[in-house]
Amino acid sequence: MPLPRLIAVIDIGKTNAKVVLIDAETRSQLAARSTPNTVRRDGLYPHMDVERLWGFIVESLKALHAEHGVDGVSITTHGATAALMAGNRLALPVLDYEHSGPEETGEAYGAARPDFAESLSPRLPVGLNLGAQIFWQSRVYADRFAEVTDILMYPQYWAWRLTGVMANEVTSLGCHTDLWAPDASAFSSLVVNEGWADLFPAVRPAASVLGPITADVAAITGLRAGTPVTCGIHDSNASLLPHLGQHEAPFTILSTGTWAIAMTVGGDTGRLDPLRDSLANVDAFGRPVPTARFMGGREFDMLAPGAVAPDADDIEAVIAGGIQALPSFVPGVGPFPQSVGRWTVEPETLSAGQRTAAVSLYLALVTEACLGLCGLGREIIIEGPLARNTLFAAALGRLTGAKVSASGDATGTSLGASMLFGGPAGSSSGTVIAPLEHAGFDDYAERWRATI
Repeated sequence: MPLPRLIAVIDIGKTNAKVVLIDAETRSQLAARSTPNTVRRDGLYPHMDVERLWGFIVESLKALHAEHGVDGVSITTHGATAALMAGNRLALPVLDYEHSGPEETGEAYGAARPDFAESLSPRLPVGLNLGAQIFWQSRVYADRFAEVTDILMYPQYWAWRLTGVMANEVTSLGCHTDLWAPDASAFSSLVVNEGWADLFPAVRPAASVLGPITADVAAITGLRAGTPVTCGIHDSNASLLPHLGQHEAPFTILSTGTWAIAMTVGGDTGRLDPLRDSLANVDAFGRPVPTARFMGGREFDMLAPGAVAPDADDIEAVIAGGIQALPSFVPGVGPFPQSVGRWTVEPETLSAGQRTAAVSLYLALVTEACLGLCGLGREIIIEGPLARNTLFAAALGRLTGAKVSASGDATGTSLGASMLFGGPAGSSSGTVIAPLEHAGFDDYAERWRATI
């Protein structure tokens, strides 16, 4: 089968969902449609609005095919999410991982979950450990859980809706789930001891073609019969994929969106701290990748509403004035999970540019702390929205001494997901950002570290 050229990527982030059309030959984005990824509050518990998303997906595929043509479909989604299937329907709603329900069985789950040495997955709050979600659902909704025939990771749920074929895949299984043992490349003791192993369909490579679209999907979208669909991939690993084999290890990819996720390829998992939200992700080839993260995009939106690009005067006012944000404004995650976020000044007294400057420096300092856990690569390549924040990148370069580049691939995770079909290898490191040159920034950073 010839490689598809025009690839529609279903890219479901925690905050927004997109369908992006990628030209595989030019590695460019031709068109995109997006919608907020809303959480429904009705029913048993807060859950993902999968039917609204499905409607958005098929309408987007239909429109993109009519406008440009679609030769293949690939999928990437956020992690910590699974679909519990009873045959061809959901046995339970797709749980929102930010729901606190799994804390109800937290003590029992803590005794049942595997050690960090096995899973390389730390104990995380709410439903961020997917194993904690399934454990809670199996206890609180035992009758419904008894109907479960298959457990699908979130990318593979959408692949199933498109193809009718069920599968699983390691990047989502290995995303702080407690379900996977990365060094053994096998399901963890939790899965075995809970008797869940038979509920997981076969593990397939992310880059495999799971199947063609169903006749029903072809009819409602207009896509040709036989349009291939990939198995799919976890979104952070989609950002990582274009860079594998293209840079001298160790190197760091900083994938940004709702989360800022630092992944150091060729790094040492021995420095990971399970109490500070550092872990091993599993790349598309099944290899552990030391990772540390925090909710950088969420915090930026919280702390810098109405953000504007700061000018030199804004940056000077923030650094000279010692204006700082201190972690963490999203509790329980990141390298400072027990710290309560605060400002050193009243933020309402700042201009929009000053506030944006202070938050950009804050994100750079938290990222530096993450790199102390997952390892600092010879170079840092920033993917996603923070690649457009020049002050953040410049500050990170000054803090680490590493070469920092803002990715030239504006399509972010979507480009990586499109590469599951193959095609041209390699990725540009993007634009090199010069380190921040400000006489007072080193002292500013040292005061921040001393304060926290």
